[in-house]
Amino acid sequence: MAQPIPIIERRRIEAELLKEVYETLIERVGREEAKSIITESVRRSSITQAAAFAAQAPGGTSLQSFIDIQSNWTAENALEIQPLHRDETHYDFNVTRCRYAEMYKKMGLGEIGGLLSCNRDGSFCEGYDPNLKMTRTQTIMEGASHCDFRYHYEKA
Repeated sequence: MAQPIPIIERRRIEAELLKEVYETLIERVGREEAKSIITESVRRSSITQAAAFAAQAPGGTSLQSFIDIQSNWTAENALEIQPLHRDETHYDFNVTRCRYAEMYKKMGLGEIGGLLSCNRDGSFCEGYDPNLKMTRTQTIMEGASHCDFRYHYEKA
């Protein structure tokens, strides 16, 4: 059975194409509209991908099922995570190293790296489970020392 492609590699491949799309959009509609289009496209893609993960969650989605799939994003040391707090309804951690941000910057995509990756995090919750909410005030991609992820699961 073939192994699924690591998400960091998938994002690299997507970014190679999106770089060209972004540059074409800038030429045709300007930088701000190009960013808006990329933002909306990535958001929609994230929701669709999250729904696919949700459909595979044994017994349905929950905060625990979300935590269980986190290894998909950390594979190949793509993220270094500092756990902070976890209980039945909260999951808080900081990302102290982000190879996604490093990769986008190296590809010359630092300007839109946040749109290509960080933008996905909140919208992933929408597609995965509407009870899952994320708050984040800073990212490494934007120049912060760490990304502060705070998840809250609202029980029905």
